[in-house]
Amino acid sequence: MTLPVLDLQSSSLQEGLGDPYLKLRLSDRIPVALPMEAAREVIVVPVEQVTPIPNMPTCVLGLLNQRSRVFWVVDLSIMLGYAGFMANTREYNIAILQVGQVPLGLAVPTVQGVTRFPSEIVQSPIGTVAPSIAPYLRGCLPEEREILLVLDPNAIVNASVLQRQ
Repeated sequence: MTLPVLDLQSSSLQEGLGDPYLKLRLSDRIPVALPMEAAREVIVVPVEQVTPIPNMPTCVLGLLNQRSRVFWVVDLSIMLGYAGFMANTREYNIAILQVGQVPLGLAVPTVQGVTRFPSEIVQSPIGTVAPSIAPYLRGCLPEEREILLVLDPNAIVNASVLQRQ
């Protein structure tokens, strides 16, 4: 069985339109953007391919072995304090991010593709989002009907909830 993979290569025609971000959705009303410099690929895998590990934080779904690489997969919604996946989910959309040599799979309900905007227009999240989410963000970008949360890959990979006690 061949798993679908989203190619995350940037086109030279789009260079002047701003910095590229992978746009994801945690729910119908919660969009997030992952800087493309940290995004490696997006895959869709059956739930059974993620091996649950006992005694882990709620946001940790388990381990995934993908092309001879083993890495943790977390439910980004739960990690950020939102409702997690529904119990009847059959497959995960996983955005694989990498910071240095550390890969991490972010399971999300929806992957929307690549969007671009200048990083200068990203605003401080303080006062706009819940204080518990702000440490995981580079900032936010108010849009017409919602606020796009711009993720900080370093903060996510090094989150205290993912560190061993």
